[in-house]
Amino acid sequence: MKQKSQGISSGIYRYTHRCESGVNIHDIFVERSAFRVLFSYVGATCLLANVCRTLLSKESLCLGSFWSVPFSAIISKCLQYNPVKKESLVIMPAFGIQLEQHFWSGRVDRKFVPISKILQPVLNECVTPVTCYWSLALLLRDEDETMLVFQNLHPPVKLLLPIWKALCAFTNTGSISPS
Repeated sequence: MKQKSQGISSGIYRYTHRCESGVNIHDIFVERSAFRVLFSYVGATCLLANVCRTLLSKESLCLGSFWSVPFSAIISKCLQYNPVKKESLVIMPAFGIQLEQHFWSGRVDRKFVPISKILQPVLNECVTPVTCYWSLALLLRDEDETMLVFQNLHPPVKLLLPIWKALCAFTNTGSISPS
């Protein structure tokens, strides 16, 4: 039995929630930009061409050739395409949760966390010298570190909030109350 999916969109991320046969599925999609993909390949090609030109030139190496390689590497890294298509959280009331990463190549990585290991979900504000973002993590029994729910994506807090509320409802009562 399927329930109509609900969604929120924010910038490059899109959140959807759906229920199928008593299982809650929360997805965070990355909106694909063909422009960024194209420029990531152009940046990698320029880096390769610049390195080959520097190494194969008949001239003696000068200061100008040394700075161009790191500069090209930095530009290529900035334009690098993130291969993650979506990350999902599947809440199975009797068993636990499953974390999924779906890549554009078709590969899917899954990790299961049993209900007995989950202590509490937490929203963390991560502050670095350059940026600030929110992350959703799980406190696990007999573990020294928290487990990030979304490993590769940093969606805004307005997309993480409904997922956090669903996880809180799941961990406090042992099942999910109907919304």
